[in-house]
Amino acid sequence: MVKEFWNELLTKDSWNKLTELARKYDFILIGGWASYLWTKAHKSKDIDIVVDYGVLKELGSEFTVSKNQRMRKYEIKLEKFDIDIYVPFFSKLAIPPEEIAQYSANIEGITTVKPEALLVLKQAAEIERRGSVKGKKDAIDILTLLTQAPIDLNTYRKILKKYGLDAYEQELKCAVQAFGDKDIAYLELSFTEFKKWRKGFLDKLAI
Repeated sequence: MVKEFWNELLTKDSWNKLTELARKYDFILIGGWASYLWTKAHKSKDIDIVVDYGVLKELGSEFTVSKNQRMRKYEIKLEKFDIDIYVPFFSKLAIPPEEIAQYSANIEGITTVKPEALLVLKQAAEIERRGSVKGKKDAIDILTLLTQAPIDLNTYRKILKKYGLDAYEQELKCAVQAFGDKDIAYLELSFTEFKKWRKGFLDKLAI
């Protein structure tokens, strides 16, 4: 069984809220729960969504929605976790919110982003939060996506080129190289399997 990062009772409440939201509102899911949909490996705590302004207004009729000017997002703060809301032409993501829909996919009735786009978004989060608890979870999500999701490196590189993020490929190499032995327990791989995968992936990245 894969080692979980967050408390199971917390993630269960968060998942229930996510599925409830998906039945009522149109959004594109990003963040940790999007990684979970692609890999089924690690549940998340907070919910990260991209919405248009019409849906933002609808959310405001059910929840107390606050604007976080510094972080360029809107927030719904619940008792155990937050819902972070990103909107077009205001929020700053590695892939602009107004362009994320072109990378969308549907999994289990939830609209999320394709794994290559999600990898880019996850890298941006990890770089920003490196050294923190959430940054560690981002790194685990990145390695889980690489080992469990259908990532196409050519598609990934096209996204980097489009948004001027070419340095992310080197960052990805560093993230794979720096992944700690003690964190392999978070992956569905043994120590030997991970070492073999890492060598093969770094060789592929060098091509």
